[in-house]
Amino acid sequence: MSEPKDEMRLAILREYDPGKLLDAVCEKLNLENDASLGRALGIAPHVINKIRLRKTEVEPALLVRMHEETDFTIRQLRVLMGERRMRPRVHG
Repeated sequence: MSEPKDEMRLAILREYDPGKLLDAVCEKLNLENDASLGRALGIAPHVINKIRLRKTEVEPALLVRMHEETDFTIRQLRVLMGERRMRPRVHG
């Protein structure tokens, strides 16, 4: 039997969807595809694809760039992708 902590992590992972964030930013900027989103944010389209496939994280610098382009707050951007943490993680 799995522990409640493990079940909670799985529930959070099911809710986490960076694709929703990317879709919302595309919609806000009236963009049609990931290539145009990449150009607007100054990143390569394959990075957008990796984010959609959850093979790479949405870096803090990218969140800031999205904020600058859309005027969504960082908190709004985190909520859009299903981020539930109230504070960012400190690595080190």
